[in-house]
Amino acid sequence: MTSIARQPLQTSATWLGPELLENDAWSRRLTREQIADLENALICAKDSGKSMRDLTREDFPLPVLGREIAEWMQSLQSGRGFINVKGLPVDRYDAEDIGWIHWGLGLHMGKAVSQNAAGDLLGHVRDTGADPNDTSVRLYKTRVELGFHSDGSDLVGLLCIRQGRSGGANRLVSTTALYNEILRRRSDLIPLLYENFYWDRNDEQSEGEDPFFRLPICRYHESKLTFFYIPWYIRKAQRHAQVPRLTQQQTELLDLIDQIAEDPTFYVEMRLEPGEINYLKNNAVLHARTEYEDFDESERKRHLVRLWLTAHDEWADGDAFVQQGIPTKQGVAADADEIARADGQTNH
Repeated sequence: MTSIARQPLQTSATWLGPELLENDAWSRRLTREQIADLENALICAKDSGKSMRDLTREDFPLPVLGREIAEWMQSLQSGRGFINVKGLPVDRYDAEDIGWIHWGLGLHMGKAVSQNAAGDLLGHVRDTGADPNDTSVRLYKTRVELGFHSDGSDLVGLLCIRQGRSGGANRLVSTTALYNEILRRRSDLIPLLYENFYWDRNDEQSEGEDPFFRLPICRYHESKLTFFYIPWYIRKAQRHAQVPRLTQQQTELLDLIDQIAEDPTFYVEMRLEPGEINYLKNNAVLHARTEYEDFDESERKRHLVRLWLTAHDEWADGDAFVQQGIPTKQGVAADADEIARADGQTNH
């Protein structure tokens, strides 16, 4: 029998955005010693002769920064559910080394999982000129607003290499604060959170799979709330004839979640600067991005590097809905290839 949380939840991950802005306890700045530690680890990793994907934690040793990463993980697991890390001097490194550093940090936090049907483990969040109205296009490849959502892993790490001309602010909202507000406003809708919705696979399904899957938004187990939400995947699933039509109450619930998440009294907003990283626990925090204007030159375009991580066994609570990323299939272009093609078109 499904367990349902019918009382307000109060955890360290229950917060309101404006409260967080009263101090910067959720933010860390890399020290000179920690940056040196990262650079030594980068040398070790490259000297190993291994490809980036084959590296282990031992190939990217962090005797100094490793202690700090353990504290980050504690904040993700039983604290606010996100951590902001500033101060990586990205202007010192080329794009390849930035990718290796981001990957190396991730090795100390979890195992990278596929972010798309191409099997990308290190994703690139950049406008490729893709049409946001195309049902198969993932919106991170465009400049349009990305509403509040979860990613398909325990953790997500977003490292900013460059910001665009304007816009592109990142917003975060506590899922338990959101849940409590649904309970306060419309307690009658709470049971629907624990019932299956139909979700579109964005044309990334494996051979023989349905182009949609079934999943509830919430699970409550051992006093822990799991909240997984990608609203446009639920709404887009309605394009499939086999999928039941959303009921009025289901539509009201989705609209209410969006309305609460988009309320400035609930979310915290920040515009990641070059060298800044956000690590988020997908169970605890939904994230969004505002629309942005970009530069014309490819070398100046907004560019973030993304990791999806399944947390190491000694940390993970094992209750994430989606931990293993997206199944891969043949014939799908990788992020880097799409960016190169877009840049080629721009430069001609």
